[in-house]
Amino acid sequence: MSTRTIELTEGLHAYMLDASLREPELFCLLREETAKLPEASMQISPEQGQFMMLLIELAGCKRALEIGTFTGYSSLCIASAMPSDGRLIACDLSEEWTAIARRYWQRAGLDQKIDLRLGPALDTLSSLLTDGLAGTFDFAFIDADKVNGDAYYEHSLQLLRPGGLLAIDNALWDGRVADPEVNDDDTVAIRTLTRKIRDDQRVAMSLVPIGDGLLLARKLQTGPR
Repeated sequence: MSTRTIELTEGLHAYMLDASLREPELFCLLREETAKLPEASMQISPEQGQFMMLLIELAGCKRALEIGTFTGYSSLCIASAMPSDGRLIACDLSEEWTAIARRYWQRAGLDQKIDLRLGPALDTLSSLLTDGLAGTFDFAFIDADKVNGDAYYEHSLQLLRPGGLLAIDNALWDGRVADPEVNDDDTVAIRTLTRKIRDDQRVAMSLVPIGDGLLLARKLQTGPR
């Protein structure tokens, strides 16, 4: 028993992965290829991917959004957790990184489930709203630039159906959010958005200390409670 979350040491983290991770070989290969990139730290952890897959399966998600695709690990998780008629709209700016993602989507047989939209994510999200798709998505994952996080949140909330789930990565920001001496734009944006969601009566929320911190927000069925 403990009144607080246990400290995850290197040894305990290794045990957790060994005892519980069910990672397909192809997913592991993608992580290994991504690890060679200078931006490798942008990759989500495999245990976070597995946790998100469980949430998606529990919620029966068929329509999903991803804001920030990188090399495609999270989109592999999202698409593989949805049924055969599930569809994911993935938003990113980089042709280079998403070229890696496309290779793995194809190898996994998931490429037909994923609609990659290259360009500013806010433009893509705005176009979805203009096309009348508000309230039609089951799940949204935000893992992109932090300064625009509030705008991504608001657009995603409009696109989610009542009861839909929103997940925001990097909510703990490698511990920097808890350091009062750290006040760069990204860190301040994360702190501000987290507290906004804490007080937002349109959603139920929880901050889960998995990976770099995963903030979950479920759009309420009938408005503030």
